[in-house]
Amino acid sequence: MNRSSVQQTLDLHELVHTVVRQFALAPDGEHGLAHWARVLENGTRLAAMNGANHAVIELFAVLHDAQRISDADDPEHGRRAAQYAAELRGTRFELSDTEFQLLALACEGHANGLIHGDITVQTCWDADRLDLGRGGIIPDPQLLCTAAARSQTMINWATDRAIRDHVPALVLLDWGIDLWPSRFDHPLHPAKYNRFS
Repeated sequence: MNRSSVQQTLDLHELVHTVVRQFALAPDGEHGLAHWARVLENGTRLAAMNGANHAVIELFAVLHDAQRISDADDPEHGRRAAQYAAELRGTRFELSDTEFQLLALACEGHANGLIHGDITVQTCWDADRLDLGRGGIIPDPQLLCTAAARSQTMINWATDRAIRDHVPALVLLDWGIDLWPSRFDHPLHPAKYNRFS
């Protein structure tokens, strides 16, 4: 039974562990697990409003930055993420051809500033862009694709979580990964502040 607030349609536990084993960056870094989980929660909220494909959103959340080699400029990471998704398809997850095409497009284009496309692809991009607050950037509604994402309420909710470097409970409860050992001196460590919800 899923214990987090996100209703997952796939079993992401094994996929997340597979991705983390090959991830070149720090799992607790700017483009790591907390970011992936916030993107998933952002996408889940948006999909509930616009009907986007949740399985594609789940996979996008875990895979879109999986091939980053730098937290700084890495213009090819989206293309590499789409290729990595193709390698994992059939062994770590299943999608129809149509769903996989949406996932590949979402991964390839997520850092290019595009706003037009299928509602599922747009929702993936918005879910990621709504987490820009982790780098001190407030999402610009004109650069968001969907009406649900452009809502000031949604922008405020997502930005607050990103700025606080919120770690969604699903990281520990569903994915089985405890990010806190590497963050013991972090000012928001659970002993000092409850980041989990």
